[in-house]
Amino acid sequence: MNREYYLELAASGLRMPIGTDLVMHEEKNPAQVRVDGAVLGGVVERTARRWDTPLAIPLMDLRLEKIDLLALAGIPENEAETFHFKSPMSEALLARLCGEQTDPFCAGSIARDEAIAYIAGKDDLIPVGMAIGPFSLTTRLLADPITVAAIAGSGVSASESAEVRLMWQCLKASEAAILRSVRSQIARGAKAIMVCEPTASTAFISPRQVAAGSDLFEKLVMEPNKRIKAALDEAGCDLIFHNCGELIDPMVKAFAHRLHPVMLSLGSSRKLWEDARLVPTDVVLYGNLPTKSFYSDGAMPIEEVTRRTEELAANMKRCGHPFILGSECDVLFVPEAQGKIRRKVAAMMSRTVTV
Repeated sequence: MNREYYLELAASGLRMPIGTDLVMHEEKNPAQVRVDGAVLGGVVERTARRWDTPLAIPLMDLRLEKIDLLALAGIPENEAETFHFKSPMSEALLARLCGEQTDPFCAGSIARDEAIAYIAGKDDLIPVGMAIGPFSLTTRLLADPITVAAIAGSGVSASESAEVRLMWQCLKASEAAILRSVRSQIARGAKAIMVCEPTASTAFISPRQVAAGSDLFEKLVMEPNKRIKAALDEAGCDLIFHNCGELIDPMVKAFAHRLHPVMLSLGSSRKLWEDARLVPTDVVLYGNLPTKSFYSDGAMPIEEVTRRTEELAANMKRCGHPFILGSECDVLFVPEAQGKIRRKVAAMMSRTVTV
């Protein structure tokens, strides 16, 4: 693909949620769909066609790279979600986690790849892959990543702290796991990869430390993501970069200019019409309605969804930056609130304001 394609999508007034989870839960056995590539591919296709978008976006299942990585360490899938490394790894274990081998892949990863191959067979759809970002995966491998990041941000080195050493080891292993994941997806036909880095935010990296000269954001976030972007560029695959965390302007600017994705997806805490000044005009902004709150009429009544949709559409039209209106993150199925959520997605898609 090329940037013009995404700019043309934005100019067309495309709106879309990241809504595969909602559609998957229309199936009789959603848990089985997650591990059945052919059925999952059909769900991804129906999702794209329901909201009339050529971008066929898979489940935002950010557990898969952790499961696959830990399998190399002998940790079974049913223990992966709650597993954290407690002490620095041996050099042998770290080498194994950073190896080039692609097996074992968990059933969810296999199904994701098979679904991408299914979409690749549809001439009118663009197969999009999905991966967690390296820092976000790192935070899932540590019991207390916020404290460790703060210690490192204060200048403590790996040689001075076992916790800090483990953090850097986990980052290296995470980057390797994500490279294996994206290369597998590209091999199955992915034309773009959505890399999700929600913990690359002020909740995990102190703005005060960054302002005081810490290079932690650079080392933990930008350098590994730049290498992933380089691998995508080499393969001719586009980067869609997603971060729904709390951000400061320099973070947004770094993502937009230095990673230079074709699309930048941000959370509802950001005002996209103000962020437009931080973002190159050839990077499409995507988002960022507060879909995380759609389950609650108290937190987000449908009238507020409509108001915010109109405000966002109008302000983005006024500022003139390429833009696709959508969700701040994936729209998750909540059984007791599914009707509310679907009605609010419909309100979000309503074209009261033309972008």
